[in-house]
Amino acid sequence: MFSARLRAAFNGADIRFCTAFWLFGVINNVLYVIILSAALDLVGPSVPKAVVLLADILPSFVIKLCAPYFIHVVPYSLRIIIFAVVSAWGMLLIALTPSYTDGPTITTKMAGVVLASLSSGAGELSFLGLTHYYGHFSLVGWGSGTGAAGLIGAGAYAIATTTLGLSVQRSLLASSFLPLIMLLSFFVVLPRGPLRHEHRAESREDSDDAPDREDQGLLSDPVGEPPLARKPPEYTTRQLSWSENFVRNLRSIFPLVLVYLAEYLINQSVAPTLLFPLDETPFTHYRSFYPTYATIYQIGVFTSRSSLPFLRIHALYPPSLLQCLNLLLLTLQSLFSFIPSVYIVFAIIFWEGLLGGLVYVNTYAEVREGVPVEEREFALGAVTVSDSAGISVAGLVGLGWETWLCGWQVRKGRDWCTKL
Repeated sequence: MFSARLRAAFNGADIRFCTAFWLFGVINNVLYVIILSAALDLVGPSVPKAVVLLADILPSFVIKLCAPYFIHVVPYSLRIIIFAVVSAWGMLLIALTPSYTDGPTITTKMAGVVLASLSSGAGELSFLGLTHYYGHFSLVGWGSGTGAAGLIGAGAYAIATTTLGLSVQRSLLASSFLPLIMLLSFFVVLPRGPLRHEHRAESREDSDDAPDREDQGLLSDPVGEPPLARKPPEYTTRQLSWSENFVRNLRSIFPLVLVYLAEYLINQSVAPTLLFPLDETPFTHYRSFYPTYATIYQIGVFTSRSSLPFLRIHALYPPSLLQCLNLLLLTLQSLFSFIPSVYIVFAIIFWEGLLGGLVYVNTYAEVREGVPVEEREFALGAVTVSDSAGISVAGLVGLGWETWLCGWQVRKGRDWCTKL
């Protein structure tokens, strides 16, 4: 029964499409996750971890806000090369900077974080735009890959630095080679037929005697969708104003903004203060709480981002509001320490990851299903600004939130947050 349902869920899937987009999702997001997992080690316990979050997300937010209006002039093949080079450069800058936590050293590390963020932001809107040409299962692969990135990044960093005892510098240096997989995924694994069709169609348009590029089978050739009705050449969403496109995509944007605002306030500002006496936990150091929470969260994200073939939701506000309740509950726990066991907190963090991943993957599924095909590539890229917007606000608010929570705990005789 289950195997039959599984085969039905993946009926028509192209393994190369799924594999390539899964790898895109993993590599484009894994460095971002590793950086956040290493936040405590990058800046030390005296600096709010939201500083790392802001350096890791604000550049991505800016590029997602602006790039959909001009990035289409850059061929995808050139974009992939640029993304790989810039992200590797950023990680090398972080890894090769001495592990001190003084001002100039932190500044240099944050410059590397900014480079990785720019690459990740532009990569996300580009790869989601690319799913326009490769059908529904490319989005399934991307969503699962981004979820796996969190699990791989947070889990590998926690294992490398906590279990294996590797230095932070060596762990980060090893991750700087991961962008090579992005190049292999695009130039070796991914079939290039749809993009070649696009190039031919654009060449014909330049000669003024060709049909619109969508008629050339950009969707129908690789994924079996019917060709589109002919649209006049001037019909393109890129000619709409920023405000018109924003309003058009607002219904998809706001739930994702809300869920990311809540969960990143939890992850970067509340989670570092969710501490218990060590003799009541499986840990021997207070430092171990933070990467463990990050790993559990990412397990939840991976599970829900991989659920699209089996679970499809259209009401995006209920899980977003539930995420806000998680934020309230865990903030109260930080203040009043009423939850009796760290294992209950583990379960709440896992639930948080489930909700975040569910809203993410279903938001883009709504765009794919609800936006006209001729507008879809732009819309998929434009909506990427929503998660970055929520995370950016969370980073700004979190600069004072974590400090306030830790100060409250110290005044109440729980000084564990100062021992990280």
